[in-house]
Amino acid sequence: MKKIYATIIFALFLIYEGYSQDNVGSETKRSIITNGIGLGSVIAGVTSWERNKSVLLAIIHGVFSWLYVIYFVLTRKENERK
Repeated sequence: MKKIYATIIFALFLIYEGYSQDNVGSETKRSIITNGIGLGSVIAGVTSWERNKSVLLAIIHGVFSWLYVIYFVLTRKENERK
């Protein structure tokens, strides 16, 4: 049942990103690009490393950033809850 919820949330994020309007200026885009990795990427990379012990998966999950963080929270195992 949790996988269904995770799939629905993931689909909603994709729909939101696909149909959202692009109203930011070039200065905002330049600022976002030059600031480097964000907090979501760091959290996703660390949680992925703790669960999988794989550099490749940590990089991939870091790219997906907050989507993986939400997925991780929804699918936590009993021993990961502290």
